[in-house]
Amino acid sequence: MDTKRCPLLATVLALALPAAAMAQNAVYKCPGPPVLYTDQLSSQEARDKGCVLIEGAPVTVIQSPPRPKPSPAPAVARSGEGRVDPADQRARDSDARRILADELKREEERLAQLQRDYNNGEPERRGDERNYAKYQERVAEMKSAIQRKEADIAALKREIGKLGPQ
Repeated sequence: MDTKRCPLLATVLALALPAAAMAQNAVYKCPGPPVLYTDQLSSQEARDKGCVLIEGAPVTVIQSPPRPKPSPAPAVARSGEGRVDPADQRARDSDARRILADELKREEERLAQLQRDYNNGEPERRGDERNYAKYQERVAEMKSAIQRKEADIAALKREIGKLGPQ
């Protein structure tokens, strides 16, 4: 049949061909880190993986460049390369220990102040705390601040312990 004689048939074919081409290239959005967009799945595979069919929006796929393969680490480290003089390392460790010890002392002083203010869970009420709920909220904040300080102090002690004996 000649399409010149039947313009209706030509119109139907013109509309049907792109629709058929689109139906073959269904694009799915699949969950998971990272989110995956693919047109390589059948509808059954997409359902099994929890993928959602993307409809109505044009999808542009950009091919990412291949990732470079990591170079293997050398089997034997070259002598002297990347090494630190033992005296320099001792000086660095000493400085780190002193800085951490100073920080530990400050954190312990702050913890002691927080515990004094906390007063075993019964701090003095302030004038702006006429509402008991406000008072309880402040007490809870104080308690969590004390717990954070204790965790910070424990972390500092662990770091000092990693540096080894003096």
